[in-house]
Amino acid sequence: MSADTGDLQKEILELRGQKRAIILAHNYQRSEVQDIADFVGDSLELSRTAATIDCKMIVFCGVNFMAESASILSPDKTVLLPEIEAGCPMADMIRVDSPRPVFTRFPGFENPPAFVYPPEFTLRDIRRQYPGVPVVAYVNTTAEVKAESDICCTSANVVKVIESLPGDKVICIPDKNLSMWAARNTRKQVIAWDGYCNVHERVTADDVRKARSAHPGALVLAHPECRPEVLDLADHVTSTSGMLRFARSSTAMEFIVGTETGLMHRLRQENPDKAFFALRKDMVCPNMKRTTLKSIIRAFRENTYEIRVPEHIRIPAKKALDRMLAVK
Repeated sequence: MSADTGDLQKEILELRGQKRAIILAHNYQRSEVQDIADFVGDSLELSRTAATIDCKMIVFCGVNFMAESASILSPDKTVLLPEIEAGCPMADMIRVDSPRPVFTRFPGFENPPAFVYPPEFTLRDIRRQYPGVPVVAYVNTTAEVKAESDICCTSANVVKVIESLPGDKVICIPDKNLSMWAARNTRKQVIAWDGYCNVHERVTADDVRKARSAHPGALVLAHPECRPEVLDLADHVTSTSGMLRFARSSTAMEFIVGTETGLMHRLRQENPDKAFFALRKDMVCPNMKRTTLKSIIRAFRENTYEIRVPEHIRIPAKKALDRMLAVK
């Protein structure tokens, strides 16, 4: 750790105490941001934890929808997102009643798949197309989309959530790969939105074969946001928290990690005797990496950027989250 990093971290700790705040960092954040956080984890896990802590302020080092979730569950606390431009392209691929935005191309991902629905298609359009079919919203969605949905899910509990619903059909939004993974594990018909994570979608089956060739003794862990052909070649398909649990409990000593490279920091911290290799070295989310120690200091000093979900959206969005949490 450099002297500059140490000084910044010391200042953050002082400001945190002055503000009676807690710092949350997603598993994909920069290592130095994870190191200064009070809690590191998945987005919903962090928001649920924050709701139980006696504090006045939550500084969420993540992306916009994560800070919204914290606001939904802790409406009495000030929620700050240090970098207001830290968004989630996948979450932006679906809107309640306004056209989708025009997508930019990402470095190393020059040919995104065609969309099933035309650009003007919205969540309310698909509800009209399939009347009475419940909508399952991945937590990687905006508060507005959650409020328009019947129930939320995570990458870990999507199948349980689908199985908990009446009828033989569900609409899953917005990640098509997670939806296809769920469809393989339920008898229900899953109607999938055509969204995707630009980090996970770029991985191919050939990437898995190359990684196995480079590290023949390693187990392949893949996030269900990856393409089906990638999941077919993995040894274990699970969420980021699932990867952490699997690595701790497994007798294997080497792992190829098929998710955003930020998770490698925590994997190595928790398993210093084991080796971890990125499935692709460019599995990096630029939005997750926007937040820096200086961003956090600015957030504390200037109270930026406050994220507050309006009550007419927060209440129905919380109901969708609560329904998910009630699923056993």
